[in-house]
Amino acid sequence: MPAAAAPLVQEVRERVLVFALVLGETEDHGLIFFHAGEDTSFSTMTTTPALPGCTVVAHPLVRHKMALLRDRATPTKLFQELVSELATLLAYEATQQLALAPIEVTTPLETTPGERLATPPILVPILRAGLGMVDGIRALIPDARVGHIGLYRDHDSLAPVEYYFKVPPGIATHDVFLLDPMLATGGSAANAVTALKRSGATRLTFLCLVAAPEGVRRLHAEHPDVPIFTAALDRELNTHGYILPGLGDAGDRLFGTK
Repeated sequence: MPAAAAPLVQEVRERVLVFALVLGETEDHGLIFFHAGEDTSFSTMTTTPALPGCTVVAHPLVRHKMALLRDRATPTKLFQELVSELATLLAYEATQQLALAPIEVTTPLETTPGERLATPPILVPILRAGLGMVDGIRALIPDARVGHIGLYRDHDSLAPVEYYFKVPPGIATHDVFLLDPMLATGGSAANAVTALKRSGATRLTFLCLVAAPEGVRRLHAEHPDVPIFTAALDRELNTHGYILPGLGDAGDRLFGTK
């Protein structure tokens, strides 16, 4: 072997060694760029099954943005942006089971097989706070169609009251994502899922930013077929049905009404 090639061969050996060590590591499923002596791993989207039916998306960006979202000093404009960005991050994880259809794509050089979504999903925000999550997901899936469910929570009984319902036709053949920043008692979410199933929906997923254990348990008990994705699973509800530590009233903070 020429002497000039020795340093290159040694570098290749070091990289192969690092690669072999990574393959033997079962704790980290990130991507590794093989440079000895430095950590260049990129974490995949981390999810944690917290309660039956509930997945907490614990990516560092989600946790960072959640801390900003909770802060009482966060102004309305930034709060709106954070809700939208968090919705995008949650949707990335929650949409990994969407069906694909094969297509042919013509590149500048040749034709190659590709894939696209078999059917665009339907987003259904629970009014009004759920509206804040729509644009973030549509930035990821521009073809997504949008329905609306109007619900409010009676402040005395904490029971949901439905006042509006409209969804796109053919909902039975689409994946439906129900959106609400907060999953507190679970009453509104369970009521909305029931209404969507009554309209024909069969593939439903619930996305929220903050969930209380009480709400997760109720939604899962009433609709065990509906997976829940959240950015945070908080401690508990207080006597007024607010999530602790929570982030306050998401609708008021989104729209500057309080």
